[in-house]
Amino acid sequence: MTRSDLVEELAARFPQLAHRDAEFAVKALLDAMSEAMVKGHRIELRGFGSFSVNRRPPRMGRNPRSGEAVAIPEKRVPHFKPGKALREAVDVRTQQLLKGNTP
Repeated sequence: MTRSDLVEELAARFPQLAHRDAEFAVKALLDAMSEAMVKGHRIELRGFGSFSVNRRPPRMGRNPRSGEAVAIPEKRVPHFKPGKALREAVDVRTQQLLKGNTP
């Protein structure tokens, strides 16, 4: 699902919401989440999952072409951990699809 798909779904579920307003809502939500993560905050959406920032320590890597050692600096990367309800819902739906049943 892309950002535009999300906007379309939101506009379809809430007919009183203009397409432009749905687009603005999705943009505002994603911007707020991005800004919080840039500041190092954790985002928790009950029943869906949590977003956090993980630290990757510095390490030594190798240039695959020359075999030369390369220092890789420390990084901070976004991480998503699905919640229990989302994990279970995905598992149930996946099992139904594999058995040939329609959800």
